[in-house]
Amino acid sequence: MIEALFNQPNYLAAKKTLDAVALRQEAINNNLANLETPGYKRVDLAPNFDQELEKATASNDPQEIASLSPSLAVDNTAIAASKDGNTVHLEQELMRMNQNAMTHALETQMVSGMLSKMRMAITGK
Repeated sequence: MIEALFNQPNYLAAKKTLDAVALRQEAINNNLANLETPGYKRVDLAPNFDQELEKATASNDPQEIASLSPSLAVDNTAIAASKDGNTVHLEQELMRMNQNAMTHALETQMVSGMLSKMRMAITGK
C-alpha cells in the first residue's frame, strides 16, 4: 500500500529532477574549481536527460520514470574564451548555479507538499 504512494509518476519525476539537480551542482562545482585549468572542458548534465524525463513523465509510466538515471557529460557546445582551451565562463556558471538553486527549491517544495498530503491522509493531521 505505502509503496504505491511512492510510485506515483509525479512523485518519481520530482525525485529524479532532484537527483539531476544534485548532479548538476556537482558539475558546476567542478567547473568552478577548474576555472583556470588549461584545457579543461566544461561538464554538465547529459543534454538528453531532460528530454527523456519529459517523455517518461508524459507516458505516466512509473517504471519508465524510475529507470532514468541522470549522468554528466562534457558540454560540446561550450567555446573556449581564452587561448588555454578552458571552456568554463565564470558568469555563466554562476547563472547556472542560481537557476539550479531555484529548481532545487521548487522541486523540494513539491516533494514536501506531496509528503505532507500523504501524512495528512494517514494521520488526519
